[in-house]
Amino acid sequence: MTKTNIAVIGAGFAGLSAACCLAKAGCSVTVYEKNESPGGRARKFEADGFTFDMGPSWYWMPDVFEKFFNQFGKTTSDYYELIRLDPSYKVLFSKNDIVDIPARPDDIYALFDKLEPGSSKQLKAFLQEAAYKYEVGINDLVYKPGRSVKEFMDMRLLTGVFKLHVFQSIATYIRKYFKDPRLIQLLEFPVLFLGAMPSKTPALYSLMNYADIALGTWYPKGGMFKIVEGMVSLAESLGVKFHYNSPVSSILMKDSKVKSLVVNGTEHEHDYVIGGADYHHIEQNLLPENYRKYDEKYWDTRDMAPSSLIFYLGINKKIKNLLHHNLFFDEEFEQHAKDIYTDPKWPQKPLFYVCAASKTDNECAPEGMENVFILIPVAPGLEDNEEIRERYYNLTLARMESLTGESIKDHVIYKRSYAHSNFIEDYHAFKGNAYGLANTLKQTAILKPSINNRKVQNLFYTGQLTVPGPGVPPSIISGQVVASEIINQLH
Repeated sequence: MTKTNIAVIGAGFAGLSAACCLAKAGCSVTVYEKNESPGGRARKFEADGFTFDMGPSWYWMPDVFEKFFNQFGKTTSDYYELIRLDPSYKVLFSKNDIVDIPARPDDIYALFDKLEPGSSKQLKAFLQEAAYKYEVGINDLVYKPGRSVKEFMDMRLLTGVFKLHVFQSIATYIRKYFKDPRLIQLLEFPVLFLGAMPSKTPALYSLMNYADIALGTWYPKGGMFKIVEGMVSLAESLGVKFHYNSPVSSILMKDSKVKSLVVNGTEHEHDYVIGGADYHHIEQNLLPENYRKYDEKYWDTRDMAPSSLIFYLGINKKIKNLLHHNLFFDEEFEQHAKDIYTDPKWPQKPLFYVCAASKTDNECAPEGMENVFILIPVAPGLEDNEEIRERYYNLTLARMESLTGESIKDHVIYKRSYAHSNFIEDYHAFKGNAYGLANTLKQTAILKPSINNRKVQNLFYTGQLTVPGPGVPPSIISGQVVASEIINQLH
């Protein structure tokens, strides 16, 4: 019997996940990737002896990665070594108020009591509710394909809807437990990347705090690209074929079905196509207009998660007062969030994140030197030019020097920036977004862009612009969800 022939557009986490699952089910899978290497936003590059992960750097929700590899009879340890970071990360509120977030629960409780006497009892109650949300949210909700409201007619979900706090904002919810502004900021920070103000983000997402505090912050030795390499290795062992430097330029249709993909001027016929690249790009630029499910007005009214301005720096010395992960929260959280979501503009006083992977991994920088990654979350769709980038480079370096007490700028021997125009050029990212679609209540589950298009019988979508949403673990789950839908059709 001839195998079902499936094409995957894009070799990001969602595309790799879908490819592995479909190959395991007996399909013949081909992945077309426009760039020269796999990984999408999680690619890596090397320069002047430094190795940089280009995008994701936080390894949270280790159970999602383990669950993915387990279904193939593998474990994460077959592909990479995990190191638990302790402290998990550093938060710099001001020069005289710097807090290291410990990995051990008892130490975290002690820290909370130090910042707000008696708050450890509140934290235990907060985490108990967050653990329930994580169990239901990650094990039930995010594995739903979002094709029908009937999927949610599950007694566990229906009876637990109030315990999930989907109709309450996380800002209000956190303030019921804590008063100290530093604790509030610490607990709100994970939602900064979800795509809305904390006042408009459902309290369901306190599950992110559970992932942070209870499950811990990890690092795959060798960098986040080790996960990509592991997934590609698994895919190839299952027979998946990869074509790099192979952008899809158009989708040709016949009788409400994709007939073929045009790649580098050549037609390739497939029984099914999975769009793991930017959803908007595939639908609006590759698909003939009469087959599109959504129009440009629909996309323009979507709430997007942030874009990012990133600096990759090679420093010719060690910086004493940094950890692997560092959050520079020395400016007002709410104002920066407004500059992203409420009144989109380049922020005047941005918060930013610094990763120094060389604190954990001496392979990513020459001996005695530091690999530094600076990320400023910013609104999508902004004007992006070198003058703007240089202004923020100087601003962030000055604040880093002030808060760490270290000379940094004079020791930069390698520098590269990355922002909106790069996201568009490399990934066709809609409005130059970095994280996909915002996780607001009106863009949750069945209210997200659908994984399928009823006008096109054999075209499906996966990734951060559809269910379940932005982030590395959700993208891996997204690939599993869409693969399951196709497998169900085939049987």
